[in-house]
Amino acid sequence: MTLNVYAVATPFVIALALAEFAWCVARRNGYYSFQDSIASMGTAVMNQCVNVAVALMVLPLFTQLGQLAPWKLDVSSPLALVALFLGVDFLFYWFHRFGHRTNIGWAAHSPHHSTEELNYAVALRASVTQRLFSFLFYWPLVVVGFPPEAVLAMVAFHLVLQFIPHTRVIPKLPRWVESWLNTPSHHRVHHARNDAYIDKNYAGFLIIWDRMFGTYAEETEPCSYGLTTPPNTWDPTVLNFQTWGRLVGDAVATKSHWDRLRIWLMPTGWRPADLPPRSLGYWKQDGVEVKFSSTELPGIRGYLVFQLFASMPFMLLVSHHASPLTAWRKVALSLLLWAMATAWSGMLESKRWSLPLELGRVLAMGVAVTVWLMQAGAAPAMSALTAAWFLVSLTWLVVVFSGSPLALRGRGA
Repeated sequence: MTLNVYAVATPFVIALALAEFAWCVARRNGYYSFQDSIASMGTAVMNQCVNVAVALMVLPLFTQLGQLAPWKLDVSSPLALVALFLGVDFLFYWFHRFGHRTNIGWAAHSPHHSTEELNYAVALRASVTQRLFSFLFYWPLVVVGFPPEAVLAMVAFHLVLQFIPHTRVIPKLPRWVESWLNTPSHHRVHHARNDAYIDKNYAGFLIIWDRMFGTYAEETEPCSYGLTTPPNTWDPTVLNFQTWGRLVGDAVATKSHWDRLRIWLMPTGWRPADLPPRSLGYWKQDGVEVKFSSTELPGIRGYLVFQLFASMPFMLLVSHHASPLTAWRKVALSLLLWAMATAWSGMLESKRWSLPLELGRVLAMGVAVTVWLMQAGAAPAMSALTAAWFLVSLTWLVVVFSGSPLALRGRGA
């Protein structure tokens, strides 16, 4: 498969997100929180890198499974493409339901629900472990004869389509549309933590699956978004692995070998009987919704916005099929992007370690990417732009933030 759907769709996704953001700012509707959006976009950059790596790992497996197919389906036929799309949509429903109804599925999926907003930045906050589970649900399509490359491309296209319903801007549509399509109204219900909306509307494109299998709920009351037990942090590592950590901790702590094995596939929230109930937080205080916010480093917002836009070309160096970087360099750059998102979260929470981490990340990324591009024979403009970004970032960090008492002292460990 030479076409990377994620990379091709990136300009469309970014344009739609910027348009929604501009509309929300103009309307002053409060649908975007700066801190939440920066955390979501940092996670999105990391996830795009993982998407490509997982697809490359899964393709050989799908190719082997394809040899079991009794026939080969020609996806140049419109009818075959429609059948493939419907197959992906149907299997996505069950994958998504698995992600909410089992411990291991929720560990992989919950980072996407960890934000307390709903907008197009939120749509991009995906888990770095979820994609592997997602792909492993689509193997029946290969076994029945669809080409592995076509299946992976359709999965990617289907994922891009799911970006659209993640909005509060679009109101309820006419009933004849709401009856079959997974509209923004339906997906608002899915992201809500209201008691009436929990574990509803798993559909990707067609809401008919929820109607058929008893998981449909209509939007009838205002939605409150996020987890019933908020993570109360912007740290991407915590957001991605806190549920995994709880499961591993329970599996180690229990004395029952049987519980140690079955905990992963038990219903979400289940714990071994010999472990005490877990004391968790709640999203309401005295019956009122309370959203997480933090004290950020002073003057940090302009820098973070600049770095957010600057991170997009670096992300494409990892994810785009025409990237001049070798595989190991893409892995190294992905790790630097993870450090970037971590440093951003630390700046948003005024952590003492955030500025040293960001300074190290800028130094490593600026020098390494410039050298890699030169060695790969990339266009001189690419190396020049990377060097310019490096100098601006370094100057901004050293000159602007070195004089801030809070930046020097920090507020946390």
